[in-house]
Amino acid sequence: PLPLQNHNDSKVVLYEAENFQGHKFELSDDYPSLQAMGWGNKEVASIKVNAGAWVAYQYPGYRGYQYVLERDRQNGEFKKYSEYSSQAHTNQIQSIRRIQH
Repeated sequence: PLPLQNHNDSKVVLYEAENFQGHKFELSDDYPSLQAMGWGNKEVASIKVNAGAWVAYQYPGYRGYQYVLERDRQNGEFKKYSEYSSQAHTNQIQSIRRIQH
């Protein structure tokens, strides 16, 4: 069996522009509303997962489209929103939480 990831080890960085450019926001906890926690807009154009696995949601309160983002996928580097999922039609992400896997 695979060991479970410890939530304390989870880390992800959100970027306002593609290719990890622009304003960034480093997270190691669950955020039901990114805007309430200081992220200035509704869009996240690229994401770097440094540790753990995350689910990003289109709307606050963990609602809307969901994107599972793992360190094991694409080396944890999602350079543009279309890499979040084959179903990603928008770069709007407004909440994110850690998952154990």
